[in-house]
Amino acid sequence: MSDRLETPNPPVDPRIHFAAERTLLAWIRTGLAMMGFGFVVARFGLFLREMAAAEGVAPAHRVGMSLAIGTTLVTLGVVVNVFAAVRHSNTVRRLERNQPLRFNPISMGVIVALFLALLGLLTATYLLFGL
Repeated sequence: MSDRLETPNPPVDPRIHFAAERTLLAWIRTGLAMMGFGFVVARFGLFLREMAAAEGVAPAHRVGMSLAIGTTLVTLGVVVNVFAAVRHSNTVRRLERNQPLRFNPISMGVIVALFLALLGLLTATYLLFGL
């Protein structure tokens, strides 16, 4: 028998848990902002159509593109929030087990940034040249 007493893993510094919580809240804010902006974009096309109808003028652009872009932003916001919740849960579980955290070079932030850049480029192209 060993004379050594097995000591349990030392508790994780609570600041690490708080940092994980702040990261989750930042992603939730990002997802909510994307959903809110998507709603505004989707309804802006409808607003322009109503304004044109009130003035008796044909609308300059169709509503379909703003609805598609807005719906895409709302859906992406939902996906970001779900992914953030899953990621936070996995992070907390790893912290409680004193396992190292793993980081990938292509993170959720990079993916969201690239997707939003592509969506912004498509929107700018649509606004400049139409369909």
